[in-house]
Amino acid sequence: MSRPLRIQYPGAWYHVMNRGRRGEAVFSEARDYTAFIELIKEAVEMWKVRVAAYCLLSNHYHLLIQTPEGNLSRCMRHLNGVYTQSFNRSYHCDGPLFRGRYKSILVDADSYLLELVRYIHRNPVEAGMVDELYKYPWSSHKGYLSASGKLNWLDKGFVLSLFAKERKESIKRYKKFVSVGTPEQISAILAGDKWPSMLGSETFVSRMKEKFFRSKKHEEVPASRSLAPEVEEIKEAVCSVYGVKKDALLFSRRGVFNEPRNVAMYLTRRLRGERLEDIGRGFNISKYSSVSSAIGKIRKEILTSGRLKRRISKVEALLTNSQKQT
Repeated sequence: MSRPLRIQYPGAWYHVMNRGRRGEAVFSEARDYTAFIELIKEAVEMWKVRVAAYCLLSNHYHLLIQTPEGNLSRCMRHLNGVYTQSFNRSYHCDGPLFRGRYKSILVDADSYLLELVRYIHRNPVEAGMVDELYKYPWSSHKGYLSASGKLNWLDKGFVLSLFAKERKESIKRYKKFVSVGTPEQISAILAGDKWPSMLGSETFVSRMKEKFFRSKKHEEVPASRSLAPEVEEIKEAVCSVYGVKKDALLFSRRGVFNEPRNVAMYLTRRLRGERLEDIGRGFNISKYSSVSSAIGKIRKEILTSGRLKRRISKVEALLTNSQKQT
């Protein structure tokens, strides 16, 4: 099983979800929901995370978490592991409770935080379980409406401050906001089996690419290609360094070594992990074996040619600078 992409840094926001194995229930009785909420509170204390929203449904859960110490993986390992042990003891069973590794999306708080609070709290309504948000007991929605100290651990202050400075007015605007259905764009993104690694503005995504791509590039993490430069960006950088037009990257003649084209294919393979067949289509080459051969020649020549190595370094530097400016 490939590993999901985990980008962690202090102050990051995440939408986290996990589902029961084979769609089975992970919360069967009220005591199960209560036990999981107690574990969320424990995680807040132990790992210093901030939980802005949660919703527990019978076979899955949603959390909106900020990690001031950049420790999402450790927190979720504790939360899922301890709850699984408790559940298995209670129901005299063993083995994994959840489908697998939890899903998480790194969130651009400036663009999507409020939308995700609405999505999480409206889950029971959208699923037809209740007709009003306040009727569902296992979400943090009521915590946003109550002044009770019972949910003091819930980090609702920041979210409410985005609606208004004065508490009464912010709650009023919050209620109006969550009374409206979740936008189709958000629902479509989160309804699929494969979540994107990031949800945010173009500026946010570009900044994350620049900061984390090289440290996260790994063949066991297919999603890491979402941090890589786009194929067109690679082509443009190669053309700039070699002083050629894009058409030159499609030129192919038997016995003629097209270095710019081969370098572009090599970097597309190395930086993005694209399949040989897909690279071939992008460079007008019908046989994937020809793509493999061209990339192989570049790999070998890098070992002996300082000139080629320097040119490739220039292309990579150009790509890095391009992401910084985006």
